[in-house]
Parts: sequence; structure tokens; C-alpha cells
Amino acid sequence: MAVSMYQVSVPVFTRMLSNLIAILEKAESHCAQRKIDPAALIGFRFYPDMYPFSKQIQIATDAAKNGSAYLAGAEPPRSESVEQTFAELIERVKKTIDYVNGFSPEQIDGSEEREISIRRGETTLTYKGQEYLLNRVLPNFFFHITTAYDMLRHNGVELGKKDYLGNR
Repeated sequence: MAVSMYQVSVPVFTRMLSNLIAILEKAESHCAQRKIDPAALIGFRFYPDMYPFSKQIQIATDAAKNGSAYLAGAEPPRSESVEQTFAELIERVKKTIDYVNGFSPEQIDGSEEREISIRRGETTLTYKGQEYLLNRVLPNFFFHITTAYDMLRHNGVELGKKDYLGNR
């Protein structure tokens, strides 16, 4: 049985982003129960030259949003990365789920050979759709969700593998 580009993108993004909402809700609850300033977790960095927790969420949502759009041959909407609270981060994730779910299988399937060009500063990177999804988007998406999860675990939020993978 062949797996389609849609099946490897939109449902994967929406499931993991839904899991991320539950993780963010647990982190918010953790802070409230222990009287921890949420800004301490939201601004947490493993090392000074690493992005803070909030940026991990922003990059993960951008990966899902941009990846889905480019695969569908659309231009993704630009969003500011200004979230500073758990509520704002949760809202960003919810909006990303809604956006990604707006793409149909017909828009994404068949994009394996679609040329996708992405501008990064002075450089333009060009990929074929399948290469872009499998070697760029999905690894980046999972990297930043995993890093966010690890940051919360490092700071004592009671999370387990089932939180990361979800209950299905």
C-alpha cells in the first residue's frame, strides 16, 4: 500500500500539534500549581545560544504551516512570533491546526516532484516536494516539538511518552 504526501503531512502535523496543546496545558497547570512564573518556562533556554521555549513552539508551527502550504503550491501566510504566554502559544497552535486542516488531499497529493523554492536570507533553497517533506519539514517539525518537550521535562513538568505520542 502506498502512502500519499497528504497522509505523511497534514494528519501527522495535526496529531502532533494536538498533542502539543495538551503538553502546553500541562505546563501551564504545572506553573499554576507550583506558583512558578510562566515566563520562566516560556523564556527558558538549554544554553545561551539556543532558542527559548517559545521559539521552539513558533518554529514547529511554522514548519507545519509552511510545509503544508508549499506542498499545496500555495504561499503560506506570514505570522509574527510574539507569543509570550501559554494561552498565546496554545492559540497559535490551534490556528496552525485550523490552517493545515484547510488543505485537502487533492491539493497535496501528487506534490512529490513539485519544485519548492524557499528563500533564506541571500540564499534560495530548491527541493522536490518529497525531499522537502521528508528531509526538511518533518525532521524540523519533530526536532522543535521534541526540544520543547525536553525543556519542560528538564524544568519538572510531569510529562511522559504518552503525552508526546498522544493517547491513540
